[in-house]
Amino acid sequence: MTAPAVALAPLRIGPLTVSPPVVLAPMAGVTNAPFRRLCRRYAAEGARVAPDGGSARRAEGGLFVSEMVMARALIEGSDRTGRMAAFPPDEMPRSMQLYGTNPADVGGAVRQLVAEGAVDQIDLNFGCPAAKVTRKGGGAAIPVHPRLLASIIGAAVAAASPAGIPVTVKFRLGIDATLSTHLATGRIAEDEGAAAVALHARTAEQHYAGAADWSAIAALKDHVRTIPVLGNGDILSGADAVRMMAETGCDGVVIGRGCLGRPWLFRDLADALAGRPEQPAPLLGEAASVLREHGRLLAGWFGEPKGCRELRKHTAWYLKGYPVGHDLRRRLGMVSSLAELDDLLARLDPSQPLPAEAERLVRGHTNGPRRVVLPAHWLDTIEDPTPPAGADDLVSGG
Repeated sequence: MTAPAVALAPLRIGPLTVSPPVVLAPMAGVTNAPFRRLCRRYAAEGARVAPDGGSARRAEGGLFVSEMVMARALIEGSDRTGRMAAFPPDEMPRSMQLYGTNPADVGGAVRQLVAEGAVDQIDLNFGCPAAKVTRKGGGAAIPVHPRLLASIIGAAVAAASPAGIPVTVKFRLGIDATLSTHLATGRIAEDEGAAAVALHARTAEQHYAGAADWSAIAALKDHVRTIPVLGNGDILSGADAVRMMAETGCDGVVIGRGCLGRPWLFRDLADALAGRPEQPAPLLGEAASVLREHGRLLAGWFGEPKGCRELRKHTAWYLKGYPVGHDLRRRLGMVSSLAELDDLLARLDPSQPLPAEAERLVRGHTNGPRRVVLPAHWLDTIEDPTPPAGADDLVSGG
């Protein structure tokens, strides 16, 4: 498939140039170092650069963000968080997403990262719609309180700016169709010194259901004048990215569920944004080969037992739509060793193509809509800048 290229201006996030203007969305339990490595490799192929061609000031092939890391846990020295916050020596630039609801914690975590020389870019999470997060006033609930939102972003920027580390902000349309916050959030981020903003064009109530509202991305682009606006939602192909940028005027795209089990999407994005034809979906043999490599990377990073457990969810994503068979698919979803993985993958027919009707199957979350659970009186105290009590205690992943 060939899509007409858009006129691409360089995407600059503070001092960082991102080429092509593509960002891997942070996804809990997914965007760890092994998955980022696969995505970076395919992105480099599409961008016609060396796989390790990035630097602290240039993201070749795109920008690849870590899993969400909790600011408080980082400060407290959690071993698990330290592992999540680690980057392989050859990964540049190093982009980390932080979660926090207390400006002091977020500022402290950023100062620590800067002092350690641990990151080149920081993203702040104000879009998580999970009930365990919003019921305590975190994630997508924060933008309802603009003074608190401004304090958190300002603390991060103040801590990062002396080292030239750009801070970006990711958020949703709002709580639901009756309570939109994205325009105000974009302006607050701009005023507090954020280097770019990214909008997942769904409400927290939608979770991951329904179509993303790309017109809201265009509205945000018109509203935020001095920093880049990135669009997120329903990009399953390179042609989708071209169309989003053409229709909304956004400066770049953020890729979430579209790349699950499909790290080669980053090659397709680079090709499409350059006006080159996208390659056809891989045959089952190629998908299985990448799945096998993913397993080995996870085993090398986590150790084989945990690496195989981490791989299980990915097997369903890699094989979705291919004619695999229920029993083999089930057994691959329970794999416990690399030898078992090899044995099961050897039973696949490598010549099988992905059926055309399966090319746009959505992987990952499809849940929603769900009523957004907020703290008591949260909507009655929107000018209260006090951090919500206990919001950082219930968030897994850090």
